[in-house]
Amino acid sequence: MVMGKRIKKSRVVNRSILMVLLVSLFAVGVMFVADDAKAEENKRFKIFLSLSYSGNVWQSSAANIVKALAKTPPYDEMVELTEVISGSNVEKQISDYQSMIANGADGIISFPVSPTGLNRVIREGSKKGVLFFMYDSTVTEPSAYNVSYITAGHGENTAQYLVNLMGGKGTVMINRGVPGNSVDMRHYNGSMAIFKRYPGIKVVNEYYGYWDDAKSQQATSQALAAYPDVDGICSQLGEYGVLRACLASGSKKIPFIVGEDTNGIRLAFADPEMQKRGLKGVSAGSPPATAGYAFKLMMELLTENRKDLVHNIEYPLPWVEWDKVKLCKGDVFEDGCNCFPADKVAPTMTDEVLHPVLLPEISLKSAQTGEPMPGARIQPLPKDVTEARSEPGINCNPKSGKCVDPVYEPYMVTPIPVPK
Repeated sequence: MVMGKRIKKSRVVNRSILMVLLVSLFAVGVMFVADDAKAEENKRFKIFLSLSYSGNVWQSSAANIVKALAKTPPYDEMVELTEVISGSNVEKQISDYQSMIANGADGIISFPVSPTGLNRVIREGSKKGVLFFMYDSTVTEPSAYNVSYITAGHGENTAQYLVNLMGGKGTVMINRGVPGNSVDMRHYNGSMAIFKRYPGIKVVNEYYGYWDDAKSQQATSQALAAYPDVDGICSQLGEYGVLRACLASGSKKIPFIVGEDTNGIRLAFADPEMQKRGLKGVSAGSPPATAGYAFKLMMELLTENRKDLVHNIEYPLPWVEWDKVKLCKGDVFEDGCNCFPADKVAPTMTDEVLHPVLLPEISLKSAQTGEPMPGARIQPLPKDVTEARSEPGINCNPKSGKCVDPVYEPYMVTPIPVPK
């Protein structure tokens, strides 16, 4: 009897111990689940900002916009942003991409130096779950997202505007961007398609200003020494340097200039003295705001606030004609204004850093310093995006069978008849 009681008591004790162990294990499990949930809640996305060609104000403004957005709530607690400058060497940017992938990148937002040279590493990273968003410049790897105004027709529209100013006859010089870059290629091809339609237009000189005002000024000065009476200059970014070269040449008459979005060229167009010397043209070019738009689209995909997205996205082409320049009184585009006073914005800074719908969180100061706008919070983007044409060698691989030929039609400008 005693032995039976001891065995029964022992079984009760063992059951009690087992229950304590089970409760303890359950508590530990709950603790781990809670920790995992907390870790997931506090997770920061590893985002790399990869610049290729750097050193000009445009690239600095684009980078500053991304930096300011990354510091704006709620992104400030969601994003770990690292900036990497690769330079204009394709192999260096490939190596940097590989390091970012190895370091656990969730997303890479980048200005790519080549439309094709980065494809393999982008494809490898995409297979590992890395999102690649290219801004302004583009790549042909289909897994990447291209956010650019490149297919919006800068080359053909500005060239047609220049042809119209010249009456369809005269000499032209072309200031190009960075050799081999998709933006330069698309703009140049669009411009040349228009010039070739007018037998009276003669392109007398082409040179690379590398989207830099100082380099553009130097190259234009050399070209003007050979062609001092040129009628028009078709320029990519660097057009303020082109203007400075024309002013320094000593010529009383300034050629017509079509270029991009620097504050200096817009102020010059509005200057009565410059108008008396013959300056006319259009400011229509690459907006640094594309970097911010691309970054927000990437974050909406990462946070699952957006499920599907086309891979080629078109940003609208800015367009300010010489007689439509209007000075802004404040730090934002409002009441139709499109440039800023010289004491507020450097002449080489690109004005198109703002967009009231796509980037309401960005101020002029944000683009200048990389600091967030006080009191701003990230606002959702419109769900609809404009799909860009998939053009071979620009944002589409010809082997895919999905490319369409570019259409170099100047929809912003009505072409004049070819002079007889």
